[in-house]
Amino acid sequence: MYNSDTTTYLQEIDLKPKSVYVVHEKLERRLPLHAHTKGQLTYVEGGIAYIYIENKTYIIPARHYVWIPKGMPHFLKVRNAATVTRNLYYYTNDDAKDVFYSKLGIYPVNNLLFEMIVFTENLTGFIEKKDEGFSFLSAIKDILPKLSTKSFPVALPTTSNTRLRPILLFLSQHFSQENTLESLAARFNIGERTLSRLFQSTMSISFLQYLKLLRVVKAMEMLLQNDMSTSEIAFLTGYNSLAAFSKAFFQLTNIRPSDFGKNKTLHQTL
Repeated sequence: MYNSDTTTYLQEIDLKPKSVYVVHEKLERRLPLHAHTKGQLTYVEGGIAYIYIENKTYIIPARHYVWIPKGMPHFLKVRNAATVTRNLYYYTNDDAKDVFYSKLGIYPVNNLLFEMIVFTENLTGFIEKKDEGFSFLSAIKDILPKLSTKSFPVALPTTSNTRLRPILLFLSQHFSQENTLESLAARFNIGERTLSRLFQSTMSISFLQYLKLLRVVKAMEMLLQNDMSTSEIAFLTGYNSLAAFSKAFFQLTNIRPSDFGKNKTLHQTL
């Protein structure tokens, strides 16, 4: 169930179409699937957040933000209570000036954008053209296409398929184990070839690709939220060697795990 406060929050966002609506939150607000007539910038500070769109779960690491174009159904989930989200809901009357504003994207935040987003902590609620701070917020929106040219690539597919969902849940809870297509087929009393086809037909990904992606997502959580070494995390995510783990991580994220983990210590919440 979603309370009246949640309903009010969602309704308020679009009340003044030409304004910027600013919300900073340190606790997770549970929202249903919803869409806005405004574009949304959400910056994740101090942990990982997940955004659910259609049949995919997109990962928003710390020191990254997501741009959600107007009209796109979504909901956001934060699993770590220490994570702060900074949300800027933007007017869309000028979106046509750059294709950037019409596409979902998750992007790293450089030092300039980081300082600008943190400065918005002094603003809250509706900021209109007549208000102090509006020009500053507009400047943030204007520079996004120039600063954000390479989107973060990790998205974990999901499905409503009743045969596949319990298998995905099992993998999520036992991702470090040596799961194979054969062992899963036997456990869930389903043909091996049928299971293979299910992965491909419902999520457009093979079983091995899914397991590799799932392990990398779990590793990202550990890298940002724990004090374990990269070697320990490699072992806990099912890899027998640090080299194999680092290779898989880099192939999917274009970032080395040792560099990714630096977000945890370099950019703590203020």
